Amino acid sequence: ETLDPAKMTGNPEHVIAMALFEGLTVYDPKTLDPKPGMAEKWTVSADGLVYTFTLRGGAVWTNGDPVTSDDFLFSWRRAILPKTAAQYAYQFYYVKNARAFNKGEITDFSQVGIKAPDRNTVVVTLESPTAFFLDLVSFQTYMPVHQATVEKHEDKWTRPENMVSNGSFMLAEWTPEKQIVMKKNPKYWSADKVRLEEIVVFPYENLDTAYSLFKQGKIDWMLGVPLPKIDEIKRLPEYYVGPWLATYFYRINVTKKPFEDARVRKAFSMAIDRKSLARDILKGGQVPALGFTPPKMPGYEGVSGPAYNPQSAQAMLAEAGYPGGEGFPKVDLLFNTNEGHKQVAESVVQMWKENLKVNVGLYNTEWKVYLDDVNQLNYQIARAGWIGDYTDPNTFLDMFVTDGGNNNTGWSNKEYDRLIAEAARELDAKKRMAVLMEAEKILVCDELPIIPIYFYVKQDLLSSAVKGVFPNIRHLHPFQSIYMEKE
Repeated sequence: ETLDPAKMTGNPEHVIAMALFEGLTVYDPKTLDPKPGMAEKWTVSADGLVYTFTLRGGAVWTNGDPVTSDDFLFSWRRAILPKTAAQYAYQFYYVKNARAFNKGEITDFSQVGIKAPDRNTVVVTLESPTAFFLDLVSFQTYMPVHQATVEKHEDKWTRPENMVSNGSFMLAEWTPEKQIVMKKNPKYWSADKVRLEEIVVFPYENLDTAYSLFKQGKIDWMLGVPLPKIDEIKRLPEYYVGPWLATYFYRINVTKKPFEDARVRKAFSMAIDRKSLARDILKGGQVPALGFTPPKMPGYEGVSGPAYNPQSAQAMLAEAGYPGGEGFPKVDLLFNTNEGHKQVAESVVQMWKENLKVNVGLYNTEWKVYLDDVNQLNYQIARAGWIGDYTDPNTFLDMFVTDGGNNNTGWSNKEYDRLIAEAARELDAKKRMAVLMEAEKILVCDELPIIPIYFYVKQDLLSSAVKGVFPNIRHLHPFQSIYMEKE
């Protein structure tokens, strides 16, 4: 999609951003707890509102310029500026007045709670205490960019010949649809501890091709596996599977008929047999999802929407004016090109045909076009996946507020917005989780602008020569800790 951390939204891009850029904090490779990154230390005020970060001395950009507090001031302002149109700008809404600045309600950035009192200090004032804030500043949207480079090259600043970055690796090559090459950054503040010399990223849409190359030893790490070969792959010693803080779901464009009617959306959800999908198609331990927030979220019970019930689904569709599917218009399901997404879509479409007597077409596009179509609401139903940006239900639920940057359904509900805002202000942990559950009930029980399908498990192939990769629920693996040990 892009290598601009302020503008990227996908997980593939985040993986690359963690190599090229570094925020104030970074993820611990084992626990994902925030560790010092560009900030060597920080303090938090007693009321939890003010974070004071001290930048480490000696940290520089790849061109040798020192990394200063002004870099963060520029980068964060740029991410929040309305004209940047960053979909993840809302991740700054925990910062005082950042939302108002992003919405154009105020234009004076000095009113936003981000200050640089000197070149080595960043002070952040929050709207309310935010338990996951230190985790959040490791995230891609909070990563800094080099001001002079961005201003000089504008949209072309991410090209290899232009890019200046501050991470453990630097961009050496970007050939669209072929490969991205990143080489170790010798100027990185902890370069002596970085053991990889080079990372090559291949954007294969055809997982069979990637799997063939993995078996030939030409790929060391394959993120995802081809579903048709899952029975064979599960027997390989390189295969690993684990829980993932991620949900597979379908977005519904509620601005277009017939899906402006919640009864139609609910009927489509109740017509999906998720258990058979997990058992017969996915076969990797995926958990059928009736809620949006994955299970085992600390302190959160979770919510379940309407279960598989073909008779109730038919009755609901009839109530909406389409008895036995009669008069229901032709609609389409969009997915990004991937054999696994295709298999799931074909199965779900068949369930809709059998249970609701409606015909749903399928069409696929490559990743970048797919993202553009979803962002512009140029679809009726669209495959989607969401991976938690931090370990809290809010990372799943706050995206569906009215006009949220990653909402992309056209859905708006004032009570839902009120509950998400209330949860952000609530200091009592139990009360906060209860408020978020009320919001999720609106999302997956009453309104259903999305249809949860299943909770992911992470299914990858990893060469035994790759070391320093530790299992964790978000499957984030900082490249600084990874190395090769050929046997």
